[in-house]
Amino acid sequence: MQRYFVSPEQITDNTVTLEGDDARHLAQVMRSKAGDRFIACDGSGRDVLAVIVSVDKQAVEAAIEETLPVTSEMGWRITVAQSLPKGDKLETVIQKGTEAGAAAFLPFVSKRTVVQYDERKEAKRIDRWRKIAKEAAEQSHRSVVPEIHPVCSWKQLIKQLSGYDLVLLCYEEEGRRGAGLREVLGSFRSELSGKSDPSILVVIGPEGGFAPEEAEEAAAAGARTVGLGRRILRTETAALFALACLAYEAGELGG
Repeated sequence: MQRYFVSPEQITDNTVTLEGDDARHLAQVMRSKAGDRFIACDGSGRDVLAVIVSVDKQAVEAAIEETLPVTSEMGWRITVAQSLPKGDKLETVIQKGTEAGAAAFLPFVSKRTVVQYDERKEAKRIDRWRKIAKEAAEQSHRSVVPEIHPVCSWKQLIKQLSGYDLVLLCYEEEGRRGAGLREVLGSFRSELSGKSDPSILVVIGPEGGFAPEEAEEAAAAGARTVGLGRRILRTETAALFALACLAYEAGELGG
């Protein structure tokens, strides 16, 4: 069944209105008609089943039949902080990371970032990244669209570390030493003390990895440096690999 994210004001107690691209998609691509059903999500955890009352390419009006339980969100709120990679790799991280359950993405610039940061250009890219997150959330039947934060500097990122229950800096040197993610997450689980929605920041470096002084600075600010195995992963692979490990530890796969 088609799923659409709408702004909260498009959902009342009894009705849903689809507008713009969503209305055109339902009317022209899906060829929906009165009596057909779809799911509407307000992006903050309210999902409703709606039956179409009227359709045109400008707006679709529907009546709410029932409110649906939210079952697709991960218990741990994971933000992926990704140093800006080359090309369209961040689009891949956002799309696949959304499917994997990430709650937010925070792009940043670090010492070895290859991409030349252009604030005006990145502002346009953020709109595209948000669209990718929305479409991936719809495809994967998420109830929440991950937030895409503005690009920040390394120093700005360091200042935000204290706002999370756990910060993981994925650092290849730790992997070579055998200091892995498993031990850190094992101790973290014992520290949760029944907290149901811990916030976790996973920090991924650029193609050239983190400089040693960056790893030291992050550790001094409270981050735990961890390896993701003994192999060197591409920056876009590292983000998704870490998310998969965290999803397992959060109980996404049962047990």
